[in-house]
Amino acid sequence: MVASAKLRKAERLLLMARPYSDKMMEVLSSLALRATGGPRPLLESNNSGKVEIVVITGDKGLCGAFNSNILRFTLSSVANMRGKEVSFFLVGKKARDFFKRRPEYHVRDAYVGFWREFAFRDASTIAQNLVKEYLDSGLEATYLVYNEFKSALVQRVTIEQLIPIVPMQPQEGEHIVDYIYEPSASAVLEELLRRHIDIQVYRALVESFASEQGARMTAMDAATDNAEDMIERLTLEYHRARQSSITKEIIEIVSGAEALAG
Repeated sequence: MVASAKLRKAERLLLMARPYSDKMMEVLSSLALRATGGPRPLLESNNSGKVEIVVITGDKGLCGAFNSNILRFTLSSVANMRGKEVSFFLVGKKARDFFKRRPEYHVRDAYVGFWREFAFRDASTIAQNLVKEYLDSGLEATYLVYNEFKSALVQRVTIEQLIPIVPMQPQEGEHIVDYIYEPSASAVLEELLRRHIDIQVYRALVESFASEQGARMTAMDAATDNAEDMIERLTLEYHRARQSSITKEIIEIVSGAEALAG
């Protein structure tokens, strides 16, 4: 019941976040295609060989394979990044505890203990941390790994590139025309880029939060059904054992009475 109530709240947040996030992605992808004149570090990739993976999990268990699917997928993704220097930014206690037991992986930072009062400021804090690391360390790319919410029964593990923004691919024969910016192209792009990253991180967190509640609701529903089946089975076994005991006592009493009568 608790997971169901939280899931309804998460679904409302998701319905509000997705359209804005998708349109922001469309606008920035278009701008990334047209941006010219001067360096655009959040739009331009490099070949430094250093990448960062943001792993989003929950703080608690009892939600089926929600957390384990994310962590297995992350290790599989790292195995495919041969030759890359991979660091991790962990969101959620489950991810932190998992990698704490695996010191061979480099964990740069972790952000935990916020899901109970999750808000946009948490996404903004994480986004600012990621942007600073991307610019300061000259990363090749930053990726988000999270559970995308499909329904209460279905969650899909997703990896997507957060930084740099992937430019939109022009259609064949399309003429690329730049915009007129006010006050300036650099000022507009700088503001939109940072807001875009805030929004994309927020959407990923909301997706993960909704997926966690859906997985927990499904797991607890299955656990309730299993418990009811177990109670029914044990009750039946108890009655059978009790009936057998009563029958045995009756037989002993009747046998004793016949013996005394004889």
